[in-house]
Amino acid sequence: MIILAITAIAVLVVIGLALTRAFLGPTIYDRVLAVNMVGTKTVLLICVIDFMGADGSFLDVALVYALINFIGVIAMLKFYEDDSSVDPDLKQEEIL
Repeated sequence: MIILAITAIAVLVVIGLALTRAFLGPTIYDRVLAVNMVGTKTVLLICVIDFMGADGSFLDVALVYALINFIGVIAMLKFYEDDSSVDPDLKQEEIL
């Protein structure tokens, strides 16, 4: 039980570090990656808390949250799609 509590605290520290990266990220891709990491670690935290309670009722919530996190990150990447760095008129050889 004490190991699960230490694990939960460690996951909370990692979530805090990822949130710091999300606020300070120089590019949008750093921020999206940090938000995805926060979502993944939140799923892990839900699972650890569920195992601490030994009930098993939060695992379905963790799965739904993981699916929502995945769909949200894909939607965010589609919204912030940036093709301005590559000119469509250039050929592949000119880019390299």
